[in-house]
Amino acid sequence: MTYVDSNLVPGEKVIYQTRLHWIVMLGHIILGCFVLIVPGAVLLYYALSHRGIENNTLHIMEGGSAALLICGVVVILIGMVRRNATEMAVTNRRVVIKTGLASRTTIEMLLNKVESIEVSETAFGRMLGYGTIVVIGTGGTPEPFHKVAHPLEFRSQVQQQIEKLP
Repeated sequence: MTYVDSNLVPGEKVIYQTRLHWIVMLGHIILGCFVLIVPGAVLLYYALSHRGIENNTLHIMEGGSAALLICGVVVILIGMVRRNATEMAVTNRRVVIKTGLASRTTIEMLLNKVESIEVSETAFGRMLGYGTIVVIGTGGTPEPFHKVAHPLEFRSQVQQQIEKLP
């Protein structure tokens, strides 16, 4: 159960939910695959395919390749956790944004307190579908959230729910 689902008040329902774009994992994927996993697999293949290697050297090569493979998987898992630790939702009553896993930061703003939502997209972000959302509440400070998937849809859903308020 997500943070948003577990913190709904009676009569409240989730209208739209999004999270960080997969692009936040790009560095983790590059580091994990191309710097750790591929060299680890090549080292393991080399160690197992050459017969003239001493047993001691073979064990060191196997251990090194196993360490590289495990580190690569861990780096990719860290990227996945980072991406999935952020939740953004629009309900019929409020905007909820939660970041972090071990230490958590939440912003829960009633729809009638939302003054504006700025969306900023780079050219690359427009092509891939991500951008920065800045939520500004009445009398509050701007809160930027970078690399959010489908930021225009998020803003549109907030605006639609504000229009439905009595």
